[in-house]
Amino acid sequence: MKLYNSVGPNPHVVRMFAAEKGIELPKVEVDLMGGENRQSAYVAKNPGGQLPALELDDGTVLAEITAICEYLDEVGSGPSLIGETPEERAVTRMWTRRVDLNVCEPLANGFRYSEGLALFKDRMITIPEAAEGLKQIAREKLAWLNGLMEGRQFVAGDKLTLADLLLFGFLAFGNNVGQPFDENLTNIKGWFDRMSARASAAA
Repeated sequence: MKLYNSVGPNPHVVRMFAAEKGIELPKVEVDLMGGENRQSAYVAKNPGGQLPALELDDGTVLAEITAICEYLDEVGSGPSLIGETPEERAVTRMWTRRVDLNVCEPLANGFRYSEGLALFKDRMITIPEAAEGLKQIAREKLAWLNGLMEGRQFVAGDKLTLADLLLFGFLAFGNNVGQPFDENLTNIKGWFDRMSARASAAA
């Protein structure tokens, strides 16, 4: 396997997941800032043009971080980060979906439409007038999640899952691009500090 890697939260989530699973992934660095991921050589591998992508030994290329992480979970050893039972897997997928739609997506688009506009305006449809509203959605949904995490160690309960790695990757990104989370959200702040202390956070 090899990981087509770059800057940004999505590759970070996959690198963290692989680190938690103890999987060494050889990396091919792709120049996202320079637009290499939109050039024909990369698009031939991943027609969506996004990063990261995981190329398997048989030439199959997986894109979309949830799909990549679920694959790594199945082929890797050690405890599952998706779930050991149908119930655990369903709960992980529910929380991963909630985190993705409610926090990660509006946070990321809020960046693309404002601080990141110069980079993205010629690569995708951008809606600058929506940026502040999207950022507000992410803040409000994170406050909602903060209440739900009372008494929990992790997003989905008492075990680390993909939902935690996804949320951490995007909140860490937000902290660096003008969208720091409200540290008065004490459950989120405690969780974020615990996640930051994990060795995988530096992946």
